[in-house]
Amino acid sequence: MNPIEQLHDIIEKSGNIVFFGGAGVSTESHIPDFRSDNGLYKRKYPYPAETMLSHTFYTQHPKEFFEFYFNEMIYQDAVPNKAHAALAKLEREGKLKAVITQNIDGLHQKAGSLNVLELHGSVLRNFCTRCHKGFTLEETIARRDQDGIPRCDVDNAIIKPDVVLYEEGLDESVIYAAVDAISHADTLIVGGTSLVVYPAAGLIQYFRGKNLVLINRDSTPMDGKATLVIHDAIGKVLDEAVNG
Repeated sequence: MNPIEQLHDIIEKSGNIVFFGGAGVSTESHIPDFRSDNGLYKRKYPYPAETMLSHTFYTQHPKEFFEFYFNEMIYQDAVPNKAHAALAKLEREGKLKAVITQNIDGLHQKAGSLNVLELHGSVLRNFCTRCHKGFTLEETIARRDQDGIPRCDVDNAIIKPDVVLYEEGLDESVIYAAVDAISHADTLIVGGTSLVVYPAAGLIQYFRGKNLVLINRDSTPMDGKATLVIHDAIGKVLDEAVNG
């Protein structure tokens, strides 16, 4: 039995699957990841990308922050790929109970997934830092001032994306929901993540189920503990395993 057939068999025999995904899930939708050869961290900027995506940089250099953010983090034309579609199908079939994602692009929901736990927030949600009025991504883009900083139409305060920047803590309610989902799963499929970014990567330690499946182009620190490891494109793997 080849790895795709093994994964198909695991899915067929599972009743409580949780998917944990990282940036590699969205690269097939032409959204760059962070750490690969073509990732954001390898590109040349006046400051390191990690610095420009920090809370300190956002507060001290809002013009440069938003220039980087809108140029490098927003992909309005991106559409869900085969991985997103396969996961949405598994949820409709009642097998997949939750998608836990480190991505901020909203593509899982666009593909039809309903129970999506966004560890790092979403570019689709934005709010005024003073009056807390909410704004869509389109509204936020339209409300940029002459410096490119989006401002609230009520009080002119900065509109901040609902994304977790470096130096900011993750939403505890989302963390608790992710831990609960993982701890009750019989199968945990991990895809498109190097499993080196904490605290997100630490969530896997709560898995007590039968099958740990890792799908990633490169090896991860957890490969030796997995039931099944597949080093291939996640969209291709999930599409063939779910629809094949």
